[in-house]
Formats: sequence, C-alpha cells, structure tokens
Amino acid sequence: MEHIVFLTGHLALPQLGKVLAGIEDAPFTWEVREIGVQVAALMTAEMIRRRVPAPVSTQADGEATRRADRVIVPGRCRGDVDALSAHFGIPVQRGPEELKDLPRFFDRAAKPVDLSTHSVAIFAEIVDAPRLTVDAIVERAQFLVRDGADVIDLGCLPETPFGHLEDSVRSLKALGLKVSVDSVDPQELLRGGRAGADYLLSLNEDTLWIADEVASTPVLVPSTPHDEASLHRAIERLAAQGRVFLADPILDPIPFGFTASIVRYHRLRERFPAAPILMGVGNLTELVEADTSGINALLFGIAAELNVAAVLTTQVSPHARRAVREADWARRIMHAAMQQRMLPKDLHPALSQVHARHPFPDSAAEIADTAKAVRDPNFRVQVSSSGIHAYNRDGLRTGAGAFELWPTLKLEDDAAHAFYMGVELAHAEIAWRLGKRYVQDQPLDWGCADERGAQDVENWCAPGTTLSKADKAAPES
Repeated sequence: MEHIVFLTGHLALPQLGKVLAGIEDAPFTWEVREIGVQVAALMTAEMIRRRVPAPVSTQADGEATRRADRVIVPGRCRGDVDALSAHFGIPVQRGPEELKDLPRFFDRAAKPVDLSTHSVAIFAEIVDAPRLTVDAIVERAQFLVRDGADVIDLGCLPETPFGHLEDSVRSLKALGLKVSVDSVDPQELLRGGRAGADYLLSLNEDTLWIADEVASTPVLVPSTPHDEASLHRAIERLAAQGRVFLADPILDPIPFGFTASIVRYHRLRERFPAAPILMGVGNLTELVEADTSGINALLFGIAAELNVAAVLTTQVSPHARRAVREADWARRIMHAAMQQRMLPKDLHPALSQVHARHPFPDSAAEIADTAKAVRDPNFRVQVSSSGIHAYNRDGLRTGAGAFELWPTLKLEDDAAHAFYMGVELAHAEIAWRLGKRYVQDQPLDWGCADERGAQDVENWCAPGTTLSKADKAAPES
C-alpha cells in the first residue's frame, strides 16, 4: 500500500489528522509532519527542501524505517514542486487548497476526468454585423474565439444594407476562422456563400436551391415555425443528395413554447438518429433574467443527451456577456459526464459563479479551537455557516457582517491594517451571504465569469492528476 507523508503547519496539524483518519477505505497509509511553520499556507518549496531530510522516511513504533512513496504539500504552498520531486526522488504534489477537500481530492485521483475534449461546436453570433466596420467585426470575432467560439456567425439585419459582407467574410477567413452568414434574405446568403462562408443560416425547403449554388454547409430550419414536416423533408432531400447539413428545429423562449420545442428536438433525434443538429440557445440565455451559467449548463446537458453537433449563442444582453465562455465550459463538462456516465458534479467549478458547492469547510467549533492556539497579534478571518470569524491572540470575534465586526478589532490607529481588514471582512461577508468559499488573502472565486477563473481549460486537471502550469505557480497566500 502506498505510504504518503503530508506536510503542514502547526495550526492545521490537528484538523489534518482528523480529516485523514476519516477517509474510509483509504488506499494508502499516511503520516502528518509539521515542519516548523505556524500557517501551512506560508510554506514554500525552499523551506521544505531545507527542513525535511532526504530521503523522506518514517518509522512506526517497533517497525523498520519505511520510505515514503509520495509527499503532499498544502495547496497554497509556493515554489517549484517539480524541483522538490527531483530533490527527494519521489513525487511531491500539491493537495487541495482546503484540507477538508482531501477526501474529494483522492476520489478524483481515482477517477480522473479529462475536460480537454468536447463534441459540440460553438457558433458565436455577431448580431449587428452590418452596422460594424470590417475591423470592428474582426476584433469582436477574435474576442469570441478567445472565449471558445469555433465559428463566427455574421448576423444580417432586415432592411439593413450589408455592403461589406464579402469583405467581412474574407477578412475572417484570412485569419483562419470558420464563418457562417445568418440571414433571411436569399441574396445575402448567396453573397456570403460565394465569398467563402463555411455555413449558411438558415435554409428551408423553399430555399434549398441556394445550397445548389454554393459550397457552404446549410443549416436547415422549418418553412414556418413549428412545421416539423417541412424540416424533415428538407433533411431527407439533402441526405439523398449526400450533402452535409445541420438541422435546427428552433428553440423557443419561455413562455412561448420552450418545452414543446425541446420535444421537437427529441423527435428529430428519434427520426434521424445520425442527423447533425444545431441548437440556438440565445432565446434562453438572452431572454431569461437569470444567471446564464446555470442556463448554459442545463441546455448543454440537453445537447449532450441529444448528441447535438453545434450550438448557436449570442452575447448581446449585459447579463449574457460571458455566454460563449460559459458555453465552452458547459460543453466540456457535459461531454465528460456523458463519456464517464457520471453526474456533472465535482468536475469543475467554472459554472458555479455565485455559489460554491462546498462553501464552508470549517464549523464554528473548529474555528474556535484553532483560534485558541493563536499567540500573535495578526488577525485571521474565516467563514462558517454561522457567520464571519476574526481572531488573534486577543480572542475570537464572530458576527454576521463587516460593520458588526469592525468595532471589535480596534484598529483606528493602524490605517494600513485597518484598510486590509476592511477588504477581508467585506470579502468574507459576501462569501457568507452568497454561500461561497472564502480564503483569507485570496480573491473570491467567480468561476469562468472572472478572467482568473477562465484560464485555458487544457491547463486544468482534476486534483490528484498531473499538476498544471497554474498549479506550479500557485499564488502566495
């Protein structure tokens, strides 16, 4: 059985032992080692190299010395753990940032999930393309691609001239981008196709002749809303010709037929098991005043079950300004859930922007026990389900908000410390009221809504698997 040595600080030593002892059927033996630092988050790789003798070994009472197979250091430990691995001759790995997350850490290690793959293409629409210059279209397209778009959709507007349509298509194609043209005007679709557009949105059985004129892949829709038969006939006609296409039964908004439209997608999949389907989600993300991350998660879950090939999304309403980024995460998470036949839980917190799945790792009683061991004047701040806790050698203060706790800190004569504590208490109050994870000296995690949480998904891996570049450069706590 693998033997793991966990390195920690003085304050975390009792809790770490309790957490490890509570891991049922752990496939390893373990030792907790405190290396002479009060706070585990202040540990550095250089400190570990100096204070931990090599080779890392342990000796139980009456037993021979056993060499460790792995060393796990605190998640916020700074420095190069790869260099430590080379120094000790065994793997040295960062654990989770919160020791209470160790059970999930090892569970994920046993079932690593790859989020670098997906099966859905994202069409990101520039809805007002005719009113933008070519340069502005290119700039916006590059932004959308950075957020995860695979195809840039140029949205045409009724009775609005788009004289630079061809130049826009060619400019985007020159950058190596895939382009679609979205119009109800057959002539605009023809112009876009002849300029080299990869896709045309949208053709029905009355305008299928356009597909004969250009090489662009057509996206098929019903001739009139909800006319499934016309869509089915268009699919059968192009399938008989051996043409590639996408079919879109149209997702309706709430309360104008949303549920019925989901049923149409299901019927389409049942009738044409292999047909590539496109689903436009903007009628939900744009027209429901709710956080779009949850809406995207649900819709991409439906898309995964229906084996949808592409999703068309927009970023028009201010509340939907991260829709493409959320779509990128949602398609990866739902793809992994389908591939692994597992619930889409604990795969990645990118879509949990407002709430955390495990917001309060420590109870009020555990925080009180930690506070009793503090012997210095520096304030620590933690959050439990009971409220905000601030403590130093002078005692523990607990309250429901920053203004309630502030008078008890008595920092009127220390402006710098007062400013720092004001910021931390504000963060803590936000975290407590929303149900988010709070860690002192760290920004709140807003998932993929924040640039810090929107790093390239391929640089992320489940805890317990290979460490990413981001892990190797973990910020100071």
